[in-house]
Amino acid sequence: MHLNFHFLRFLCPRLQEVLTGFEITACFSQNKDELVIEFQRNGKFRYLRAHFLSPHIYYSFPENFQRAKRNSINLFPELIGEKVVSCKALNYERAFYLQFESGATLLLKLHGNRSNVLFYQPNEYQPLRVFRNEFQEDHTLDWRSLEKNLNLSQDRFLELEGNASQFLPTLGKIPREWLKSKGYLTANLEERWQLMLELIDMLESPIFSLVKKDEEVYLSLLPEDKAIAQFSDPIDALNELFYKALVVGAFEKEKRQLIKHFSDQLKRTENYLKKAKGKLQELETSPPPSQLADVIMANLHVFQDGNLTHELFNFYTQEPIRVELKPKQKPQDLAAQLYRKSKNRQIELDQLRESIESKEFQKIHLEDLLEELGQLEDFRALKEFKKNHGQETKISKEPENIPFKHFHIDGMDVWVGKSAKDNDEMLRSFVHKNDTWLHARQAAGSHVIIRNASGKIIPKTVLERAASLAAYYSKLKNESLAPVIYTEAKYVRKVKGSAPGMVLVDRESTILVKPQGPSEEIAK
Repeated sequence: MHLNFHFLRFLCPRLQEVLTGFEITACFSQNKDELVIEFQRNGKFRYLRAHFLSPHIYYSFPENFQRAKRNSINLFPELIGEKVVSCKALNYERAFYLQFESGATLLLKLHGNRSNVLFYQPNEYQPLRVFRNEFQEDHTLDWRSLEKNLNLSQDRFLELEGNASQFLPTLGKIPREWLKSKGYLTANLEERWQLMLELIDMLESPIFSLVKKDEEVYLSLLPEDKAIAQFSDPIDALNELFYKALVVGAFEKEKRQLIKHFSDQLKRTENYLKKAKGKLQELETSPPPSQLADVIMANLHVFQDGNLTHELFNFYTQEPIRVELKPKQKPQDLAAQLYRKSKNRQIELDQLRESIESKEFQKIHLEDLLEELGQLEDFRALKEFKKNHGQETKISKEPENIPFKHFHIDGMDVWVGKSAKDNDEMLRSFVHKNDTWLHARQAAGSHVIIRNASGKIIPKTVLERAASLAAYYSKLKNESLAPVIYTEAKYVRKVKGSAPGMVLVDRESTILVKPQGPSEEIAK
């Protein structure tokens, strides 16, 4: 209700007491949506701080404000030297104004996301200066036209059939919710009138409460059982609201975002560990493909009759096993294929064990980060935390219409080209020379990039997971293990006139991985 007329009617008389005789000595902005005005009298200071960054529309009148040495611009030069003589709320409107000795007027229009500050010269009713120039209608606004006269008689109420929004349009969300909670919508006209009188009586009581609901802090003029603070001075209430909602609120919001960021990573890590350990157990307990290869090689003679299917005795399990060849496939070729799979499985086992070990360390690290985050109590501690953990704390948003899929692997960004043309666009417009480029070896597929502009050493788990994506988004998708080449992006070049997606690569290395598509583990 800090933007509401029912609050402004208490605030403005108090501001007039405090600011009368104060002279404006500075007016500046340190960011696009915040205006600061400095008032001074006999060595004492007051500031008007108007913060209009949607959806957080707040203003305050603190006694202290530290102006930044950089990124600060002077505004409203005509205000300098003006002395305050009065402060008044516009009748039944979300706006108030300061008047000066010269006859000039400064209007604060508190219309939610379209809030603004306007300066009028003496006897002029179109503004000379407007803080937020994007609102064209404000450039011709006569501030006197905002003031309203409302008929709050019972006859008028009955004429409107108890429509609260039409009878008293300045109520705002909190009073309307109070009426609704009291059964206003189903009450008869007489009951509605009594509820309206009760509400107006409460709105005329100068008790200002700060309430926190759904992680948001708001100001209320109604009796609140769970108020986090109460004030009799509207300026004190306004200043505390500004601090709680913007300063503390911004800290808590950023802290919640980081907690969610690391909690999501922890959940993905735990899911990966669960699946990887299950896969490891399956590989360790199932017989190696080489056993079947041995059985086939010991029974080559039975395939000489030309039949493709035979039931052989498995001397490892002491049970019969059915072997079926493909058309024109030799049993020796099937055995060789099974021996390769067995050899590759040992590589897969080794990689899986290393990956599980790495993820276990990551799990412990994430749990430590979450515990440390939970103990932070202010922006200074949060800033130090972000400084210490650098890249890990960055939460980025994916831009629209980009030529690649975007994944997040152990704190690093990984891009996968969407098509051959997109592969070229990604290399041409998005990739840094120190990024790592990956591609399935000798097979059509997507280019994959591990973002690494700073040139850090890429963890093995990240390289393997990115390689598994490169294999998955290629013609090798269905192989049990696939070779993937990788190198720094500066060694990848496009030859003029070559087909989309075709590049020349130098100084590449090869890694053997299992093709694996995106999952919860790496989803953005």
